Amino acid sequence: MTILAVFFDMGGTIETFWYSRHLRLQATPGLQQLLLAAGIDLQLNTEQLYDLISEGLARYHHWRIQTLEELPPQEIWRDYILSGYPVDSKKLDAIAEDLTVYIETHYYRREMRPEIPSVLDTIQKTGLKIGLISNVCSQGLVPRNLEQYGIRHYFDPIVLSSTYGRRKPDPAIFHYAARLANVPTSECVYIGDRVARDILGARKAGYRLAIQIRHDYNHGEDDRGAHPDVFIHQMTELVDILRYELDRSADKRPTWGDHSCPIRGFLFDAGDILYYRPRQGVELRAFLKELSLDIEKTRSGEKKYLIDQAFTGQISREQYREAVLRLYGVSQPDQIERGKRILEKDDHDIHFFEGVPETLAELKQQGFMLGVVTDTAVPLTIKLGWFENGGFGHVWDSVISSKDLGIRKPNPQIYQAALQQLGLKPEESIFVGHNATELEGARAIGLRTVAFNYDQEAVADYYIDHFADLLTLPFTHKGN
Repeated sequence: MTILAVFFDMGGTIETFWYSRHLRLQATPGLQQLLLAAGIDLQLNTEQLYDLISEGLARYHHWRIQTLEELPPQEIWRDYILSGYPVDSKKLDAIAEDLTVYIETHYYRREMRPEIPSVLDTIQKTGLKIGLISNVCSQGLVPRNLEQYGIRHYFDPIVLSSTYGRRKPDPAIFHYAARLANVPTSECVYIGDRVARDILGARKAGYRLAIQIRHDYNHGEDDRGAHPDVFIHQMTELVDILRYELDRSADKRPTWGDHSCPIRGFLFDAGDILYYRPRQGVELRAFLKELSLDIEKTRSGEKKYLIDQAFTGQISREQYREAVLRLYGVSQPDQIERGKRILEKDDHDIHFFEGVPETLAELKQQGFMLGVVTDTAVPLTIKLGWFENGGFGHVWDSVISSKDLGIRKPNPQIYQAALQQLGLKPEESIFVGHNATELEGARAIGLRTVAFNYDQEAVADYYIDHFADLLTLPFTHKGN
């Protein structure tokens, strides 16, 4: 494996920053003017407005650290900063982004690290992709500052928590960035100043290197959770690290089991392959029986349509749950809410098949690329959380979700998306599945297939009874 992409944090990494109460009080009249220009008069003096904003932002910051969610600026101002104030929501929503950008630009003093342009230029000339992953409230700050610094053209992709909706250290945002760059997570480097956000998140996502850069700013928060691979003081040190890693990768030549047709990667379905739900539908059936409703009388065509909508991201899980309950005949609001709680509990009641963590770790150790191709309505952050709890969240080089791509197996594009990100040809890859149609779709594009926990009519190149049997197949080192 090598390095294909370098991702940077923004605040504290590309740029340094600081603030003081005096600085912020000086900037607050500008916020007052923005509010007044929009027809919003809070009847507060400068210090009162500053305290109101500071307290609201502190409440929001505490909430987002706990949830790792990032709300749109409109919700931040309505629900946290000006909650309880009788403000015209339409007027506030119209200027919420401008207010947020103003705070982020005037409540801090920001400066680009002077060595950044030359470092980015050197990295670009090596052929590596350069991206950025930033926790930020607004959508405008980061692009604006990159333009002002004259370095915007180096970065693609730029992933902001304000647009993605999740914050570092959630590994989902790191996986999303790697997918946009079309590179495996194991061939990505991340550089940031915070352990609890940057280093921990990159670690959870399986990035090749997690590098911490010194930033002399006291956040007043617990900044533990992982150890960086390298600690640097200046960004110029990054260049030598990358050169060393690239040279080291060039010297390593992986050896594969079956040299006549080397298999380099495994793609896995998720549900009924990595995990199963032993009590799926049990509580729902009891609930419907209590209401004198029969789950078997549901119109299967309509339910299939709802599943397809949920799995391709056309409706939310919440909308799906309510729609399917109504399809079963549940109509009373309190009963629908109870039914949704049962369905949610059903979703999260997962058990991993015996041998999954150990087998995945061994395949990773042998040098295979590992990917997931899953038809699901479950957000990536939740599914990665399951994997992390199972002890194998960090092993994935790619996680491709039907919900994110808007397509389902056996559509060839969903398999190809995983192969492209992993840099593999179909003949170099194995798909491990259980569903006959999905296995057929994988074979149709040239993937070799392994059936596990499979349908009676499933056709595959190999069949296994236990997940660990993957290690006995002829193209793994243990199978030779």
